[in-house]
Amino acid sequence: MASVTSLTASVHQRLADALSAALPEAGSADPLLRRSDRADFQANGILALAKKAKANPRDLATQVVERITTGDVIKDIEVSGPGFLNITITDRAITENLAQRYADGERLGVPVTEQPGTTVIDYAQPNVAKEMHVGHLRSAVIGDAVVQILEFTGESVVRRHHIGDWGTQFGMLIQYLIDHPHELDHKGGEVSGEEAMSNLNRLYKAARTVFDSDEEFKTRARRRVVDLQAGEPETLAMWQKFVDESKIYFYSVFDKLDMEIRDADVVGESGYNDMLDETCRLLEESGVAVRSDGALCVFFDDVKGPDGNPVPLIVKKSDGGYGYAATDLSAIRDRVFNLKANTLLYVVDARQSLHFKMVFETARRAGWLNDDVKAHQLAFGTVLGKDGKPFKTREGETVRLVDLLDEAIDRATAVVREKAEKVGLTEQEIEENGRYVGIGAVKYADLSTSAVRDYKFDLDQMVSLNGDTSVYLQYAYARIQSILRKAGEARPAAHPELELAPAERELGLHLDRFAETIAEVAQEYAPHKLAAYLYHLASLLTSFYDKCQVLSDDNPTEVVENRLFLVDLTARTLHQGMALLGIRTPERL
Repeated sequence: MASVTSLTASVHQRLADALSAALPEAGSADPLLRRSDRADFQANGILALAKKAKANPRDLATQVVERITTGDVIKDIEVSGPGFLNITITDRAITENLAQRYADGERLGVPVTEQPGTTVIDYAQPNVAKEMHVGHLRSAVIGDAVVQILEFTGESVVRRHHIGDWGTQFGMLIQYLIDHPHELDHKGGEVSGEEAMSNLNRLYKAARTVFDSDEEFKTRARRRVVDLQAGEPETLAMWQKFVDESKIYFYSVFDKLDMEIRDADVVGESGYNDMLDETCRLLEESGVAVRSDGALCVFFDDVKGPDGNPVPLIVKKSDGGYGYAATDLSAIRDRVFNLKANTLLYVVDARQSLHFKMVFETARRAGWLNDDVKAHQLAFGTVLGKDGKPFKTREGETVRLVDLLDEAIDRATAVVREKAEKVGLTEQEIEENGRYVGIGAVKYADLSTSAVRDYKFDLDQMVSLNGDTSVYLQYAYARIQSILRKAGEARPAAHPELELAPAERELGLHLDRFAETIAEVAQEYAPHKLAAYLYHLASLLTSFYDKCQVLSDDNPTEVVENRLFLVDLTARTLHQGMALLGIRTPERL
């Protein structure tokens, strides 16, 4: 189906045409159309245009009004104040527009980008042989939502999970495993994520104890790092065991988060190993990087340390080892030249902003990034406890991610169970819905906050049925499904000939904004704007219920059908919007 023109776009075009006719010298002028409390829309652009043309704004506004045809889309247009325009839409136009969205299936009138690009998104980056903690939550949740949103708009998205799978600690772990070869051997059967993490934790602690107390082992462990970097077969095979064990654990956590992580998309630091040498050579030959005290560095005029001296990006250390910069720059080369990306998006903690600023500028100087190929860090803030400080356990330890998710599911299951008897849920449905509500609560709390801001992790608030929570939205969706089930013979159907009540108009005009909201969210990588749109939608639905009974014997059949159509379209919009945030909407709650 062809994309649906929103009412905003339709009114905007009519006003722009009338403005151009009334003031030809203005060319294609922007009427600055906004939603308004006084009417359906207000146009504020005439004041600035009149000032520029040295015309009277009220006179110009009157000339624009004279050139507008009313009756089909615009019901009424009037000049207000010094030259604002207040615009009211016809009920027929609202219903007909929504009927087009309804007929468009799950796309709901959201167009597919005509000229999609390729975006590589780097997100969800845990470390091999280490436990995932609360600090890993935001990259995964924000990254997954942005992937879903961009793919929905038609963008070609390549996912990349840049896991920490390389470095000096692997020398210690591999050497310990060579000395104790059966530590990671499984006695048949599948290994759970918890077992895999328990094995890795036990092994790491044992290896660290020997490393700290045995000088001879420490020497062999350091030699083993050299073997790993040189690709010695036995060392690589042992390293692979750690990676495989860690992946079992990672995938179990991502599965709990209701996220799809594909093996082919996991390309860790090790994946760029063979490129490091060439990356350094290219940077040095082009003069982008220079030798300084034996290290290969890139300097920046605007990056200085506390002492006022320039702080360089170290690409290769004086001992010949490679830093994170060499890996990140090699990854850029791979993503630009092999994956043919137009956009590189990094969902990474705001505390790494300086590093990425330097890496991107280095890549730009080298010619790998330019006006056609851009890199952007989608920086995010910290997860805080209720006390407003970084989230820790009572013992001051970093909170394990899996413990956090399990607690959210337990709390949500208790909330679901309270209402279960009334709805007639089975035990299996209670547990399933508890998972969807708990994980949804965690994701929504994260996504409803602008990524760059810190946010407080408060489970009591997250699983509350009131306020701006995912549970409120999930209940709104389930309530509509309950109404549709009770409708009996009555079926959703649009009736453009009907006059709409104020609450129906408000709901309809907000539904019309779904496509433009998605476009804005995709362009700005701003899932919090989609969350805000959906919360407002659920709030308007609540107001609609209070004022307009859907199923009533007192209502004519056409009114019942039209209201069923309105709530069904609302449900579809909630369902699709929540899915783009990675949150499920149970049919019964």
